[in-house]
Amino acid sequence: MVTPTGDSEPPRLLITVEAAAELLSISRTRMYALIKAGEVMSVRVGRLRRIPVGALDAFMTRLLTDQNAA
Repeated sequence: MVTPTGDSEPPRLLITVEAAAELLSISRTRMYALIKAGEVMSVRVGRLRRIPVGALDAFMTRLLTDQNAA
């Protein structure tokens, strides 16, 4: 799971679309395309869109599983 390195901060449950894109080394536009396609789950918090860190873990697991099966 994606967590901060410092012990003083609680783990983040939701991250911005931009932060998620940065963690995956992809563009913000590509991240929104993955969300729209249903590849990565996102939630709305008011007017803001956030990515649960578990959704990134699930996406990476699917990618690795699909690539290993091919």
